[in-house]
This record gives sequence, structure tokens and C-alpha cells, in this order.
Amino acid sequence: MSKATILNENLESAGNIELPARYAEINPHNLYLYAKSYLASLRANTAHTKSRSTVSGGGKKPWRQKGRGGARAGSTRTNVWVGGAVAFGPKSDRNYYQKINKKQKRLALECALEQKAVDGKLFVCDSLEISSGKTKDASNFIKKLGVRDALIVKNELDAKTLLAYRNLSNCYVIDAGELNAYLVAVYSAVIIEKTALESTIKEG
Repeated sequence: MSKATILNENLESAGNIELPARYAEINPHNLYLYAKSYLASLRANTAHTKSRSTVSGGGKKPWRQKGRGGARAGSTRTNVWVGGAVAFGPKSDRNYYQKINKKQKRLALECALEQKAVDGKLFVCDSLEISSGKTKDASNFIKKLGVRDALIVKNELDAKTLLAYRNLSNCYVIDAGELNAYLVAVYSAVIIEKTALESTIKEG
């Protein structure tokens, strides 16, 4: 059974919280499917090219069919001509949406939390509030923990804490309602408030 590390005010280990045993039995493929769906939903879908039917011009045959010694041509807008159409290019009407079931979303999150706990990178604090709202205080907190980057999960995100963390490139702060499997998996460490972790486990 994997465990999350409880940190005290000095960021020292002060015990553990056991994750449910069923987390260890979840197929990691659920995490893969969720990450694939999540990244697909972020695609802007703005790449667009014109085909023979939409490119402007090319209605007139550029030269006669026979007799001039060159290759025949029917239009100046085929895909082999400069300024012509694009063959098999991207279209902006493509739908990148990939359906994933609510149950799979849940399993993916539980699997991601399990993996972080196994790696010893799931930390629990009573409070993650930065009351000063200063980026320096937030930066010192991350440095003291000694992690490359971190996902900060508060039960309810306040304006001061958001202000403190938002300018740091190596961490991302969210409230418990925004927690998802992709964010847990992509950051090297997850620091979560105790109430947020308990409510996340309870929801399952």
C-alpha cells in the first residue's frame, strides 16, 4: 500500500497517509487514455490549407494541349505549381475530441496519485497558503522542498497564494476542483493540502 508523506511547518516528514489499496490495482492504460484525451482537447485546430476547389484562380488553361514541346497543363493552381493548392493538407474543420468515460477519468487520477506516492513525490501539508502574496516566499518554499517542479493543490485557492505562485515557471497552483490526472503525472512532485487529499480520496 502506497503512502503520501505528511510535512510539518518546517517541511520535515511528520508521518504518512495511506492511499486506498485499490489504487495499486488500477491499469496504467487509463492514465494514458486520459492524457491523450486531455492533450487532444488543447489543440487549437487552426492549421488550414486550400484545396483545388477553394484556391483562387486557375480557371484558364495556361497553354494549348499539344504542339509546344512542354508538359501539358490544365490549370495554374494544381498542387505542383507555386501558388497552387495543397494536396492532403490540414483542414480546420477536423475534430480532435477523444471521448473518455467519467469512470476512466477517475481511475486515471487515482493511478497518477498512486504513481506519485510510489515515487515518494506526493506530499501533504495542513496549509499551503502564502499570506504575504510574495513570489519570493513561494520560491523559497519550493527550494526548501528540493524538487524540480511541483503541482500545488489547495482546497480553496485564494488570491494571495495565486499571486505568489503565478510568476514561478517551475510550479503551478490550482484548487482541488481543478485536479486532474494529467497535471499530477506531468509535474515531478505534488504538494496537496490534507483536506483536499481527503476529499479527493472520499470522492472515489
